[in-house]
Amino acid sequence: MSLITRLRLLLTLGQGVALGLPVASDDQDPIELFDLWFQAARRAGVLLPEAMSLATCSGDGRPAARMLLLKGFGAEGFVFYTNYESRKARELSHNPYAAMVFHWAVLQRQVRVEGAVERLSREASYAYFRTRPRGSRVGAWASHQSAVLKGRSELEERVRHYEREFEGRDIPLPPYWGGYRLIPERIEFWQGRVNRLHERLAFMREDGGWRAERLYP
Repeated sequence: MSLITRLRLLLTLGQGVALGLPVASDDQDPIELFDLWFQAARRAGVLLPEAMSLATCSGDGRPAARMLLLKGFGAEGFVFYTNYESRKARELSHNPYAAMVFHWAVLQRQVRVEGAVERLSREASYAYFRTRPRGSRVGAWASHQSAVLKGRSELEERVRHYEREFEGRDIPLPPYWGGYRLIPERIEFWQGRVNRLHERLAFMREDGGWRAERLYP
């Protein structure tokens, strides 16, 4: 970590204690507020501000969570990518709802996002897939994500196989890999304050807009 980044972290460490959340207003756009917080986390030098916990639930109600990277967000929702044969994807096929949590500890901030999840189009998934490093694209073909692996050598052999297969040409999008969009129905902002009297501001989707309300810590 550079000296400049360390200084930024020190300068922002107390921001959560000193500053609060805006007044709850139905006119406030939570996506715009998320963008402000996300950019603040970047400026503060937070490592991987796009890192998030994604929680899904099986058809029989058993939850599971894992860390992922957010790959885009906007008015339509929050985007991530994965193997469609992975555990998270299988759970989403049975129960197409999920929750995300972003935690920027140095700013004493959290954001929780909940809603329905839909697949992106093959065109959208391919457009993103082409931006990934070539090794990551080969890895998407080589990995049977979440399946049992007998040993590391088996995976390495699959990587070599696809490196040879795609040598000298573009790597196509695997038929079992692509993106999802979480369409937010609820977004909650959490700001740490002194004496654990934290501030919470929740937005609920309602009649094509957003209803805002403050919550006790």
